[in-house]
Amino acid sequence: MATDDDPPEAVRQRAQLVAELEAEGVAGARVLAVVGRVPRHRFTGGHSITASYGNHPLPIGDGQTISQPLVVAWMAEAAQLTPTDRVLEVGCGSGYGAAVLAGLAAEVVSVERIERLATVAATTLASVGVDNATVVHGDGTGGWASGAPYDAIVVTAAAPEIPEPLVEQLADGGRLVAPVGGPGGQQLVRVRRRGSEREVEDLGGVAFVPLVGAGGWTGDAVSPDAG
Repeated sequence: MATDDDPPEAVRQRAQLVAELEAEGVAGARVLAVVGRVPRHRFTGGHSITASYGNHPLPIGDGQTISQPLVVAWMAEAAQLTPTDRVLEVGCGSGYGAAVLAGLAAEVVSVERIERLATVAATTLASVGVDNATVVHGDGTGGWASGAPYDAIVVTAAAPEIPEPLVEQLADGGRLVAPVGGPGGQQLVRVRRRGSEREVEDLGGVAFVPLVGAGGWTGDAVSPDAG
């Protein structure tokens, strides 16, 4: 994904970011290697190279942000991806998370509810050579049934509870990684499907914007200061 015409400063900043993520506890060698290849500055909508590789979120318009690199890496690691996995991402945003997931899995479908962001993300992913990620415009809170089942599903905004439609779209043994809760407190959970049963693990406290849509927070249910 990284190209020979990447500015030297971007290459340096990417290496520094990888070192920072490793120091923060991201241990997966594959995840770190992919973060070291994805040109995050191409996904940040005109922010400087220095800002693009800072370990913090950045605004990308339409009231949305590109997630903190640590969070992207942490969630990708929690999804326990293999090179043959098919992955659904709910909340594409800039496309950066989809690029990271695509570097770890065989195929990614990423759903984005804001049409402009979906269009920009698809264009950016193609421009950096990611050819195994498809961006679709729609309400991802109900998943994307036409592509199910998925080996892993990653949700990039906080749902009020574990989204049942997404669990149902997991393959047997599949993993759902999602923040669950409201503005007052959220937990990152990993749900593993075992036939008709499920295993739920609490991975710790997090802070995400609300998941908006029919299967998430809607309208009046979203606190004005939730994001």
